[in-house]
Amino acid sequence: MSDGLAALTAQVRSDLARIAHPGMPWLTPVVGPDGGPALDVLIVGGGQSGLATAFGLLRSRVSNILVLDKAEEGCEGPWLSYARMPTLRSPKDFTGPDLDIPSLTYQAWHEAKFGVESWRDLDLIPREYWAEYLLWYRKVLDLPVRNGCEVVDIAPAADGLLRVTVRGKNGETTLHARKVVLATGQEGMGDWSIPASLRHLPPKRCVHSGAEIDFGALQGRRVAVIGAGASAFDNAAMALEAGVSAVHLLCRRAEIQLIQPYRWLTFRGFLRHFSELGDAWRWRFMRAVLELREGFPQHTYDRCARHAAFHLHEGAPVVAARETADGVVLQTAKGEMTVDFVISATGITMDFAQRPELQRFAANIARWSDRYTPDESERNERLGAFPYLADDYALCERTRGETPWIGDIHVFAIASTMSFGASGSSINAMTTAIPKLVHGLTRGLFKADIDKHWAAFQAYDVKQATVRRDAAGERA
Repeated sequence: MSDGLAALTAQVRSDLARIAHPGMPWLTPVVGPDGGPALDVLIVGGGQSGLATAFGLLRSRVSNILVLDKAEEGCEGPWLSYARMPTLRSPKDFTGPDLDIPSLTYQAWHEAKFGVESWRDLDLIPREYWAEYLLWYRKVLDLPVRNGCEVVDIAPAADGLLRVTVRGKNGETTLHARKVVLATGQEGMGDWSIPASLRHLPPKRCVHSGAEIDFGALQGRRVAVIGAGASAFDNAAMALEAGVSAVHLLCRRAEIQLIQPYRWLTFRGFLRHFSELGDAWRWRFMRAVLELREGFPQHTYDRCARHAAFHLHEGAPVVAARETADGVVLQTAKGEMTVDFVISATGITMDFAQRPELQRFAANIARWSDRYTPDESERNERLGAFPYLADDYALCERTRGETPWIGDIHVFAIASTMSFGASGSSINAMTTAIPKLVHGLTRGLFKADIDKHWAAFQAYDVKQATVRRDAAGERA
């Protein structure tokens, strides 16, 4: 570790010690049905959201926690896999996982590692730097993360606990927890989406943008990218930079999306209080946002447009596709084209049953379509499939009473968007979203233990002073 980072590490720990009030432990250990200790909170996902959730809980004196991630250490989240932009798109001064601790910000880390002038001259944060920062963040906070572990089942257990089955390199093990947080990112409540017209194509011909792609193997070939959001342009750029003969980016809308609505809603009032609005307003805002593609900045477009092999087709949805000896023939609203490989950058779909950890109770997870019916002009089947979450990010039952235990499963991922707006998928929302999530978790833990707290209060007998008495027994 460099001298600068060593000094910053010491400063972080000093700062946290100064703001540790109140420091009294308040949760008593719970024993699971197997006789072993049960966790207070199990966090599934060790990316930025899972790490920040763990930090928020530790600051609230909830220390009996564990974070699991299926990736190897340092590879959590999208930053070194399917995130294919050179830099983050958020402005460099947006804060997030630091939870308003100045010494824990990315800026503090960057200046400690590269110097103040480097930060001053920096335009946007390189994604590899962000991944490195998150690894430092995990270590400086001593967060309890266990890698190479995939959650494959969540079920009810005795005494209000959840039984969580975890698959690792040595087989399956069981953990028990009072609360589970699903900080599982983009595909946490479903899977990546491929349009119906392309699903019959084999993986050698068509993959989704979240898949591992060997762009070097595409050199000299013809590539189609379906979609026109930021990730579509990122994948098109990767193919162009690998030396493909042509990239055709197919946008189904008449014009590409140039406005990024998420920039507008990045203010405290919206981030903090959106989830407190009624269903009609929440639906109206999120429908307006999510029916648009993610807007892209100028440098993302320029990364593609500088290549003569880049071709943008607006108003060209794919109607059908067939595989031939010469490649894949795509039939679009503007005619046919033949390509060798197709990348579908069309987002995610909410399909709870596709997730092994949700399969047991997927049918009874309430969706927005179960709780709210918008006017005909505002209906959207895709958005209606999002989970309808309680005010603490918890799952709600579709049919009340069938699986009441799912109220102890909290979703902090892209699937939270319809209920909470930018939250579990947004860096700049963390300073408001994480405290809201932690508040919900600690509220649930406190209320569940209220009998214990009452008993502890009644038994409290620590005297603050000693009354002196004279030889006659009178108070001095």
